[in-house]
Amino acid sequence: MTSPFAARLPRFAQAWLPRRWRAPPPVPERLWRHTLTQHRFLQALAPREQQRLRQLCCHFLTEKEFHGAHGLEISDGIALSIAAQACLPLLHLGGVKRAPGRDPLAALDWYDDFVGIVVQPGAAIAQREVTDTAGVVHRYREVLAGEAMDRGPIMLSWEAVEQADAGAERGHNVVIHEFVHKMDMRGIAMGQHPGGAPPLPPGFLGTRSESAARAQWQSVMQPAFAGFREAVALAERFGETAPWLDSYAAKDPAEFFAVTCEAYFVNRERFATEFPTLLPLYDGFFRPGS
Repeated sequence: MTSPFAARLPRFAQAWLPRRWRAPPPVPERLWRHTLTQHRFLQALAPREQQRLRQLCCHFLTEKEFHGAHGLEISDGIALSIAAQACLPLLHLGGVKRAPGRDPLAALDWYDDFVGIVVQPGAAIAQREVTDTAGVVHRYREVLAGEAMDRGPIMLSWEAVEQADAGAERGHNVVIHEFVHKMDMRGIAMGQHPGGAPPLPPGFLGTRSESAARAQWQSVMQPAFAGFREAVALAERFGETAPWLDSYAAKDPAEFFAVTCEAYFVNRERFATEFPTLLPLYDGFFRPGS
Protein backbone atom coordinates (compact mmCIF):
# COMPACT_ATOMS: atom_id res chain seq x y z
CA MET A 1 0.00 0.00 0.00
CA THR A 2 1.36 3.44 -0.91
CA SER A 3 1.58 6.11 1.78
CA PRO A 4 -1.54 8.34 1.90
CA PHE A 5 0.76 11.37 1.76
CA ALA A 6 2.33 10.30 -1.54
CA ALA A 7 -1.07 9.38 -2.96
CA ARG A 8 -2.30 12.96 -2.77
CA LEU A 9 0.05 14.21 -5.47
CA PRO A 10 0.93 12.27 -8.64
CA ARG A 11 4.58 11.20 -8.59
CA PHE A 12 5.10 12.04 -12.27
CA ALA A 13 4.06 15.64 -11.56
CA GLN A 14 6.70 16.04 -8.86
CA ALA A 15 9.66 13.83 -9.77
CA TRP A 16 11.03 15.99 -12.58
CA LEU A 17 10.93 19.21 -10.56
CA PRO A 18 13.82 20.38 -8.35
CA ARG A 19 12.79 20.03 -4.72
CA ARG A 20 12.73 23.77 -4.16
CA TRP A 21 9.97 24.05 -6.80
CA ARG A 22 7.86 21.21 -5.51
CA ALA A 23 4.77 21.73 -3.40
CA PRO A 24 4.45 18.57 -1.29
CA PRO A 25 1.29 18.10 0.76
CA PRO A 26 1.72 19.72 4.18
CA VAL A 27 1.78 17.65 7.33
CA PRO A 28 -1.40 18.44 9.31
CA GLU A 29 -0.63 20.38 12.49
CA ARG A 30 -2.47 18.00 14.77
CA LEU A 31 -0.65 14.96 13.39
CA TRP A 32 2.72 16.72 13.59
CA ARG A 33 2.16 17.66 17.24
CA HIS A 34 1.07 14.11 18.02
CA THR A 35 4.24 12.74 16.42
CA LEU A 36 6.42 15.06 18.48
CA THR A 37 4.71 14.12 21.73
CA GLN A 38 5.16 10.42 20.92
CA HIS A 39 8.93 10.87 20.58
CA ARG A 40 10.54 12.87 23.36
CA PHE A 41 13.86 13.09 21.52
CA LEU A 42 12.00 14.95 18.74
CA GLN A 43 10.05 17.07 21.18
CA ALA A 44 13.37 18.17 22.72
CA LEU A 45 14.53 19.75 19.45
CA ALA A 46 14.61 23.53 19.23
CA PRO A 47 11.59 25.08 17.45
CA ARG A 48 13.73 25.97 14.44
CA GLU A 49 14.98 22.40 14.22
CA GLN A 50 11.43 21.06 14.44
CA GLN A 51 10.41 23.36 11.61
CA ARG A 52 13.27 22.13 9.42
CA LEU A 53 12.49 18.52 10.29
CA ARG A 54 8.88 19.04 9.28
CA GLN A 55 9.96 20.49 5.93
CA LEU A 56 12.24 17.51 5.28
CA CYS A 57 9.41 15.13 6.21
CA CYS A 58 7.03 16.73 3.69
CA HIS A 59 9.46 16.07 0.84
CA PHE A 60 10.50 12.66 2.16
CA LEU A 61 6.88 11.51 2.23
CA THR A 62 6.38 12.65 -1.36
CA GLU A 63 9.54 10.92 -2.61
CA LYS A 64 9.17 7.58 -0.83
CA GLU A 65 6.60 4.82 -1.20
CA PHE A 66 5.46 2.95 1.90
CA HIS A 67 4.18 -0.60 1.58
CA GLY A 68 2.50 -2.51 4.39
CA ALA A 69 3.29 -6.23 4.52
CA HIS A 70 1.06 -9.04 5.86
CA GLY A 71 -2.04 -6.87 5.95
CA LEU A 72 -0.53 -3.88 7.75
CA GLU A 73 -2.28 -0.69 6.64
CA ILE A 74 0.03 2.29 6.33
CA SER A 75 -1.68 5.19 8.06
CA ASP A 76 -0.53 8.80 7.98
CA GLY A 77 0.67 8.33 11.56
CA ILE A 78 2.88 5.36 10.67
CA ALA A 79 4.34 7.12 7.64
CA LEU A 80 5.08 10.33 9.52
CA SER A 81 6.59 8.55 12.52
CA ILE A 82 9.07 6.77 10.25
CA ALA A 83 9.75 9.88 8.17
CA ALA A 84 10.50 12.05 11.20
CA GLN A 85 12.99 9.56 12.62
CA ALA A 86 14.56 8.90 9.21
CA CYS A 87 15.07 12.61 8.59
CA LEU A 88 16.56 13.33 12.02
CA PRO A 89 20.14 12.46 10.90
CA LEU A 90 19.71 14.91 7.99
CA LEU A 91 18.69 17.84 10.14
CA HIS A 92 21.98 19.75 9.94
CA LEU A 93 23.44 18.14 6.83
CA GLY A 94 23.82 19.47 3.34
CA GLY A 95 23.81 17.28 0.25
CA VAL A 96 26.15 14.39 -0.33
CA LYS A 97 28.47 16.62 -2.38
CA ARG A 98 28.37 19.41 0.23
CA ALA A 99 28.30 22.06 -2.49
CA PRO A 100 28.60 25.78 -1.56
CA GLY A 101 25.33 27.67 -1.20
CA ARG A 102 23.73 24.78 0.62
CA ASP A 103 20.19 23.91 -0.39
CA PRO A 104 18.38 22.97 2.85
CA LEU A 105 16.56 20.17 1.05
CA ALA A 106 19.70 18.68 -0.54
CA ALA A 107 20.24 16.55 2.57
CA LEU A 108 17.55 14.20 1.21
CA ASP A 109 20.05 13.22 -1.51
CA TRP A 110 21.57 10.87 1.07
CA TYR A 111 18.49 8.69 0.56
CA ASP A 112 18.11 9.04 -3.19
CA ASP A 113 19.20 5.49 -4.09
CA PHE A 114 15.85 3.94 -3.16
CA VAL A 115 12.12 4.64 -3.05
CA GLY A 116 10.43 1.75 -1.23
CA ILE A 117 9.98 1.32 2.50
CA VAL A 118 8.38 -1.99 3.49
CA VAL A 119 6.79 -2.06 6.93
CA GLN A 120 6.13 -5.40 8.59
CA PRO A 121 3.69 -5.70 11.53
CA GLY A 122 6.39 -7.48 13.56
CA ALA A 123 9.86 -8.90 13.13
CA ALA A 124 10.77 -10.51 9.82
CA ILE A 125 12.48 -13.88 9.39
CA ALA A 126 15.28 -13.87 6.82
CA GLN A 127 16.91 -16.95 5.35
CA ARG A 128 20.69 -16.58 5.41
CA GLU A 129 23.46 -18.54 3.75
CA VAL A 130 27.18 -18.17 4.42
CA THR A 131 30.21 -20.17 3.32
CA ASP A 132 33.01 -20.61 5.84
CA THR A 133 36.74 -20.70 5.09
CA ALA A 134 36.58 -24.48 4.63
CA GLY A 135 33.96 -24.09 1.91
CA VAL A 136 31.12 -25.43 4.05
CA VAL A 137 27.77 -23.72 3.42
CA HIS A 138 25.77 -22.81 6.53
CA ARG A 139 22.08 -21.94 6.29
CA TYR A 140 20.19 -20.30 9.14
CA ARG A 141 17.30 -18.00 9.98
CA GLU A 142 17.74 -14.49 11.32
CA VAL A 143 15.08 -12.44 13.12
CA LEU A 144 15.13 -8.86 11.86
CA ALA A 145 13.62 -5.65 13.20
CA GLY A 146 14.88 -3.87 10.10
CA GLU A 147 17.13 -4.20 7.09
CA ALA A 148 18.67 -1.76 4.62
CA MET A 149 19.53 -3.10 1.19
CA ASP A 150 22.23 -1.49 -0.91
CA ARG A 151 20.51 0.37 -3.77
CA GLY A 152 17.29 -1.26 -2.63
CA PRO A 153 14.41 -0.73 -0.20
CA ILE A 154 14.40 -0.53 3.56
CA MET A 155 12.41 -2.99 5.66
CA LEU A 156 11.16 -2.03 9.14
CA SER A 157 9.16 -3.77 11.83
CA TRP A 158 6.37 -1.47 12.99
CA GLU A 159 6.41 -3.26 16.34
CA ALA A 160 10.04 -2.14 16.75
CA VAL A 161 9.43 1.35 15.37
CA GLU A 162 6.63 1.88 17.91
CA GLN A 163 9.14 1.34 20.73
CA ALA A 164 11.25 4.34 19.68
CA ASP A 165 10.38 6.54 22.66
CA ALA A 166 10.90 3.78 25.22
CA GLY A 167 14.04 2.60 23.46
CA ALA A 168 15.71 6.00 23.65
CA GLU A 169 16.74 5.33 27.24
CA ARG A 170 18.83 2.42 25.94
CA GLY A 171 20.05 4.41 22.96
CA HIS A 172 17.98 2.28 20.60
CA ASN A 173 16.20 3.33 17.40
CA VAL A 174 15.63 0.92 14.52
CA VAL A 175 14.70 3.61 11.97
CA ILE A 176 17.86 5.63 12.51
CA HIS A 177 19.90 2.41 12.46
CA GLU A 178 18.69 1.38 9.01
CA PHE A 179 18.81 4.83 7.45
CA VAL A 180 22.33 5.45 8.73
CA HIS A 181 23.28 2.17 7.04
CA LYS A 182 22.08 3.78 3.82
CA MET A 183 24.43 6.71 4.41
CA ASP A 184 27.28 4.29 5.09
CA MET A 185 26.54 2.52 1.79
CA ARG A 186 27.03 5.66 -0.29
CA GLY A 187 29.79 5.19 -2.83
CA ILE A 188 30.56 1.53 -2.18
CA ALA A 189 30.75 -0.94 -5.07
CA MET A 190 27.87 -3.34 -5.68
CA GLY A 191 28.25 -6.32 -3.37
CA GLN A 192 30.79 -4.55 -1.14
CA HIS A 193 30.07 -4.42 2.60
CA PRO A 194 29.87 -0.94 4.19
CA GLY A 195 32.75 -0.13 6.49
CA GLY A 196 31.27 2.20 9.10
CA ALA A 197 32.43 5.40 7.41
CA PRO A 198 30.08 7.55 5.30
CA PRO A 199 31.54 9.76 2.56
CA LEU A 200 33.42 12.60 4.26
CA PRO A 201 34.02 16.03 2.75
CA PRO A 202 37.40 17.70 2.37
CA GLY A 203 37.87 19.97 5.36
CA PHE A 204 36.23 17.49 7.73
CA LEU A 205 37.50 18.42 11.21
CA GLY A 206 40.22 20.56 9.66
CA THR A 207 41.56 17.96 7.23
CA ARG A 208 42.60 19.01 3.72
CA SER A 209 41.57 16.04 1.57
CA GLU A 210 39.07 13.19 1.44
CA SER A 211 41.81 10.66 2.24
CA ALA A 212 42.93 12.70 5.24
CA ALA A 213 39.32 13.00 6.40
CA ARG A 214 38.86 9.23 6.17
CA ALA A 215 42.12 8.63 8.06
CA GLN A 216 40.94 11.00 10.79
CA TRP A 217 37.61 9.16 10.99
CA GLN A 218 39.25 5.75 11.28
CA SER A 219 41.78 6.94 13.86
CA VAL A 220 38.87 7.61 16.21
CA MET A 221 36.44 4.85 15.18
CA GLN A 222 38.86 1.92 15.26
CA PRO A 223 39.92 2.23 18.92
CA ALA A 224 36.33 2.94 19.97
CA PHE A 225 35.15 -0.19 18.16
CA ALA A 226 37.98 -2.29 19.61
CA GLY A 227 37.18 -1.04 23.11
CA PHE A 228 33.51 -1.89 22.70
CA ARG A 229 34.28 -5.39 21.43
CA GLU A 230 36.55 -5.97 24.40
CA ALA A 231 33.83 -4.81 26.81
CA VAL A 232 31.33 -7.19 25.19
CA ALA A 233 33.79 -10.08 25.40
CA LEU A 234 34.51 -9.41 29.09
CA ALA A 235 30.78 -9.30 29.84
CA GLU A 236 30.03 -12.53 27.97
CA ARG A 237 33.02 -14.55 29.15
CA PHE A 238 33.75 -13.26 32.63
CA GLY A 239 30.50 -11.70 33.81
CA GLU A 240 31.70 -8.09 33.71
CA THR A 241 29.12 -5.32 33.42
CA ALA A 242 27.61 -5.36 29.94
CA PRO A 243 28.03 -2.24 27.80
CA TRP A 244 25.15 0.18 27.62
CA LEU A 245 24.50 -0.40 23.92
CA ASP A 246 23.37 -3.58 22.18
CA SER A 247 26.21 -6.08 21.82
CA TYR A 248 25.23 -6.37 18.13
CA ALA A 249 27.43 -3.30 17.64
CA ALA A 250 30.44 -5.58 18.15
CA LYS A 251 29.65 -7.53 14.95
CA ASP A 252 31.60 -5.27 12.58
CA PRO A 253 32.44 -1.56 12.03
CA ALA A 254 29.26 -0.96 10.00
CA GLU A 255 27.02 -2.19 12.81
CA PHE A 256 29.07 -0.28 15.38
CA PHE A 257 28.53 2.91 13.40
CA ALA A 258 24.79 2.30 13.01
CA VAL A 259 24.21 1.33 16.65
CA THR A 260 26.22 4.24 18.06
CA CYS A 261 24.40 6.64 15.72
CA GLU A 262 21.11 5.48 17.19
CA ALA A 263 22.31 6.54 20.62
CA TYR A 264 23.86 9.78 19.37
CA PHE A 265 20.50 10.99 18.06
CA VAL A 266 18.08 9.75 20.72
CA ASN A 267 20.14 9.99 23.93
CA ARG A 268 22.97 12.43 23.32
CA GLU A 269 23.74 12.98 27.02
CA ARG A 270 24.35 9.30 27.78
CA PHE A 271 26.15 8.84 24.47
CA ALA A 272 28.57 11.64 25.36
CA THR A 273 29.37 9.88 28.63
CA GLU A 274 29.82 6.44 27.09
CA PHE A 275 31.65 7.51 23.91
CA PRO A 276 33.41 10.83 24.56
CA THR A 277 35.78 10.39 21.62
CA LEU A 278 32.93 9.75 19.17
CA LEU A 279 30.90 12.81 20.12
CA PRO A 280 33.12 15.41 18.37
CA LEU A 281 33.56 13.03 15.43
CA TYR A 282 29.82 12.62 14.91
CA ASP A 283 29.20 16.32 15.55
CA GLY A 284 31.76 17.07 12.85
CA PHE A 285 29.87 14.96 10.37
CA PHE A 286 26.19 15.37 11.32
CA ARG A 287 26.40 18.96 12.59
CA PRO A 288 29.03 20.66 10.41
CA GLY A 289 29.59 24.27 11.36
CA SER A 290 27.59 23.99 14.59
